[in-house]
Amino acid sequence: MPAESFTSTPPFFNGSDRIAVLLPLPLAGAYDYLCAGQPLRPGDFVSAPLGGRWVTGVVWGPGRGDVEPSRLKRVGPRLEASPLPKVTRDFIDWVASYTLAAPGAVLKMAMSVPSALEPAAGQTAIRLSAAPPEAPRMTPSRRKVVEALAALPPLSVTDLAREAGVGPAVVRGLVEAGVLETVELPRPSRFSPPDLDRPRAELSPAQRDAADALVAAVGAGFSVSLIDGVTGSGKTEVYFEAVAAALAQGAQVLVLLPEIALSSQWLERFKRRFGVAPAQWHSELGDAARRDTWRAVAEGDAKVVVGARSALFLPFADLGLVVVDEEHDQAFKQEDGVSYHARDMAVVRARLGGIPAVLASATPSLETMANVQGGRYRLLALPDRHAGAVLPEIRAVDLRRQPPPRGRWLSPVVVQALEEAFAAGEQAMLYLNRRGYAPLTLCRSCGHRLQCPHCTAWLVEHRSAGRLICHHCGYHIRLPPQCPQCEAEDSFAACGPGVERVAEEAQFLFPTARLAVMTSDTCVGPGAAAELVQAMAEHRIDLLVGTQIVAKGYHFPLLTVVGVVDADLGLEGGDLRAAERTHQLLSQVAGRAGRAERPGRVFLQTWQPEHPVMRALCTGSRDSFIAREAELRRDCAMPPYGRLAALILSGPDAAQLDGFAARLSRLAPHGEGISVLGPAPAPMALLRGRHRRRFLVKAPRSENLQQLLRRWLAQAVAPSGVRVQVDVDPYSFF
Repeated sequence: MPAESFTSTPPFFNGSDRIAVLLPLPLAGAYDYLCAGQPLRPGDFVSAPLGGRWVTGVVWGPGRGDVEPSRLKRVGPRLEASPLPKVTRDFIDWVASYTLAAPGAVLKMAMSVPSALEPAAGQTAIRLSAAPPEAPRMTPSRRKVVEALAALPPLSVTDLAREAGVGPAVVRGLVEAGVLETVELPRPSRFSPPDLDRPRAELSPAQRDAADALVAAVGAGFSVSLIDGVTGSGKTEVYFEAVAAALAQGAQVLVLLPEIALSSQWLERFKRRFGVAPAQWHSELGDAARRDTWRAVAEGDAKVVVGARSALFLPFADLGLVVVDEEHDQAFKQEDGVSYHARDMAVVRARLGGIPAVLASATPSLETMANVQGGRYRLLALPDRHAGAVLPEIRAVDLRRQPPPRGRWLSPVVVQALEEAFAAGEQAMLYLNRRGYAPLTLCRSCGHRLQCPHCTAWLVEHRSAGRLICHHCGYHIRLPPQCPQCEAEDSFAACGPGVERVAEEAQFLFPTARLAVMTSDTCVGPGAAAELVQAMAEHRIDLLVGTQIVAKGYHFPLLTVVGVVDADLGLEGGDLRAAERTHQLLSQVAGRAGRAERPGRVFLQTWQPEHPVMRALCTGSRDSFIAREAELRRDCAMPPYGRLAALILSGPDAAQLDGFAARLSRLAPHGEGISVLGPAPAPMALLRGRHRRRFLVKAPRSENLQQLLRRWLAQAVAPSGVRVQVDVDPYSFF
């Protein structure tokens, strides 16, 4: 149980005390209620009346006192669930304040499993009655049951009947006669404790130094350490030592992964190290698993949780360590609803709990490196691959000099490398971060492009599904028989490649190669992803064609050749992190090659081989690239050397939206170093049927950006139908 349980802390509120209850709704804050005569403390879950319904909320503290007591309603009974720990409540308040989100909206993420607050259904078993009747009628079958139970612990009706060799009706008859009685048994724990005595991996001297530093940090208060290791350097085994140290102290551990549903190899590695599987937390879990996991975390039974970003808001009873693997990954940024970055919030959660945080990456973010250089984070470097493996050779393929044949997408250089890999019995990978068959479909007669009616986006052809699909709202159609603009028949042409088209070309070139496509469309759920990864590991696949999910830390010993079909994709546009993100992603993709004794080769098909990103990848000069990026950001006071926030206004009526945006613009804040850009149509000016306008607010690091935004937004109330979303520290600019 959490430290704030009733057994260790006296009641805080009694009788008719005024209390504040925070509800998991996007409201301004906690509402005042009266106690219902029972003892309550902050963190208790209670039912509270709201309008004509009852809502489960959390006692947040004493009431504000600005409402007459006669107008206050009483809360319902306290729920028999572990109270929400103080550190979790502090974390919710902190996230709400930082992101300018309603505290109730953040609380909803912590109360994401309402059924976990309901009383747990116990297991019913049968045992000998403590007060049996004096002269029960006994038959031979009944005697078998009594004799069997005398030597056994309480059993279910079915199990007891099986042990005695009788029918269940005999057992139930003995219960009705009073010879046997039912008893409620505690539910068995869903999660077995990790085995800390299992053999550990053999660590290199550099790994051992890093592991020793992490182990020393466990139990020593708040700290942040960055494991900066090249791909294949064994970062996971290093932080497993810190996990073991935290478990040895009886604490819980949280490990955040960017794509938990695609992490079968990580889960298998954990099981080999600790003998059991960790608790998992992600959107693919069923309702029963989510309920049991949430409850086990709150009661301290789940010792290790591996999860996606939402796992940060689980009510840990005694969290002792937070690990963020692949800390650079953009998947840690939550865009919808409450906008937050899980890496940064993990550090905040660690600070509030007084525990260490560990970040790990082969391509650390510029924000993390700035914290290292500022002395706020400790650097633990792993410069070499584990077990003598060497980093792959990376080569830029200049498409101006070595282009693919007309109508194809693979350069002869890449094709030759694939031939050599297959001839040697090795595996290869082709990477293109573009789903579907073709990103654009247009009419050859008039040039009309098929566009989503609800979004500012072209429809993407998915030939395998026979559909044109919008990747933003899900709208889909079949290919029209004639152009809606000029009515020409059979005039549509697919323009550009997606992974399906690259796979089609590869299958044509290598008809005997066993090929698979790995995208979010083909890997629906953890099971499908695990099967594909297993097939690759067992060499049932020769060529893997995929999007960015193929770069998620997989280890395939026979994978020696990686071809990046369009290395320039992602370099253009108004994203201040475009170069950094492209370097990170291509480094991770390249890192899949040559991870065992066979050396790897990586080919980057590019029209810009002289681009700083391509030069850094080919020469291995990551640090100088990061230094250059840092200098560019510092010169223009952009994050992490300045502060940035986005205001996204959206609504169904473009004229109404523009009017509100103009009013906000007139009230925009001013000051030294503060600039407000906009309003302007967002690059995705129409999304799911809603028009979108954007402001960007730039300020010095010394500025209290949240306070500035609150003052600004308080001056203008959005009209009905218009939504205002605040994104502090934005990572995407769509």
